Amino acid sequence: MTEIFAKTEVDRRTLLRRAAAVGMLATPAVGLLSACVGGGEDEPTTQSTGTKSADNPLGIDTKAGVEIVIFNGGLGTAYATDVDTPLFNKKWADAKITYSATEQISTVIQPRINAGSPPDMINNSGSNLMDFGAIVKAGQAADLTDLFAAPSWDVAGKTVAETLVPGAVQQGTYDGKPFAMNYSYTVFGLWYNKKLFEKNSWTIPTTWADFTALLDKIKAAGITPFGYAGANASYYMVRALLTSAAKIGTEQSLKDIDNLKPGAWTADPIKQAAQAWGEVGNKYINKTFLGLKHTEVQLQQDQDKVAFYPCGSWLENEQAKDTPAGFEYAVAAFPSVTAADKLPATAINAAAGEIYFAAAKGKNPQGGKEYLRAMLSKEAALGFTKLTKSLTVVAGASDGQTISPGLTSANDMLTKAGQDVFVGYLFDTWYKKLDDESRGAVNDLMFKGGDAQKFCDRMEAASQAVAKDSSITKFTRS
Repeated sequence: MTEIFAKTEVDRRTLLRRAAAVGMLATPAVGLLSACVGGGEDEPTTQSTGTKSADNPLGIDTKAGVEIVIFNGGLGTAYATDVDTPLFNKKWADAKITYSATEQISTVIQPRINAGSPPDMINNSGSNLMDFGAIVKAGQAADLTDLFAAPSWDVAGKTVAETLVPGAVQQGTYDGKPFAMNYSYTVFGLWYNKKLFEKNSWTIPTTWADFTALLDKIKAAGITPFGYAGANASYYMVRALLTSAAKIGTEQSLKDIDNLKPGAWTADPIKQAAQAWGEVGNKYINKTFLGLKHTEVQLQQDQDKVAFYPCGSWLENEQAKDTPAGFEYAVAAFPSVTAADKLPATAINAAAGEIYFAAAKGKNPQGGKEYLRAMLSKEAALGFTKLTKSLTVVAGASDGQTISPGLTSANDMLTKAGQDVFVGYLFDTWYKKLDDESRGAVNDLMFKGGDAQKFCDRMEAASQAVAKDSSITKFTRS
């Protein structure tokens, strides 16, 4: 996988009307997280600090170096090297940035955190990301209250928080304090080649009957109608199934799952969604995809061998080097499963994500925060969008800009969704055992002819096992 949450472009005026859907407070109910995150050595006796002023609101040492580590995934790293760092050094020329990138954040960074020598700013992302809740509870993440209260880097008269879409600060809040900056904004849906669909006069469906009828047409044309990679991207399918469930029964269905409510996984919305998608797996998926990785299936889509692919809006950028001329990414909302769905066909799942944080016990935590302040400027946000084809949480940063086809499509989908944008679920980052089980269960459902009841019963048993395990910290959402 490339990313947890990340990547898309939307018109900021549209986003501002919807961003309340992003805001979500995750609060630990009891105890510490089970991940192994130590308190490290004693805090360094001399952390770099300077004098606060109007020009230096975070009080950084203007000559102290700042070490940053960026996850090298679907977003790439050019935004850090070509946009953020030059912007930072334009203002603070004597503050040398020490930069590195990795695809294995936990493997590389966790030992440094445990040893008390972390980088100053870390992009915690990817399939190997660290348990951020455990990092917060261990006192390893710096409180970002002063960052969000500081003046914006380039928007006069506003604090950093006031330049962000509603909910952006809350998304990284734990126990009432902000510890993470969730920078990018992802739209999830069914991705397809607009040119291929236009060539064949295929209309994007809004009902399940129209969806399966279209899948029949696509299959008759010799193209795999629907696919995802079972080897390392089965969570794409988990999200697709649970998005459908939320449209059937509202987001409350997903909140019940996150809160480990008994019967949440066997409730009608989940079972109906599993039934519908299980039939798609039985009839329209290439069973060999079970052993493929995400980029392998995505490459087949770029070659017009796969029609629909469930994914987040980082897809267009991730596939940029393999996308041929004449292929135009577009995204559609998952169609209504039943005629009685409580949310309309246009409803979608979209959320802020891609965690960046300053290390509390780094040599220069205030410098790490200042780097984040630079990232949250309109200039940096626009540069990020241009390089990654991804939206940030900085309001209005890309207004009036020409955007890519896939991001334009994502914007159109958000516009059609109106107020019907929901955050989705959080159990995948809260409870690893439950996340792992969901990936195996959905693969069995889609590739091995598993039925909906078996899927629901399996997940219900896994959920209640987590609920009864006192060694696992519990989280709640409302």
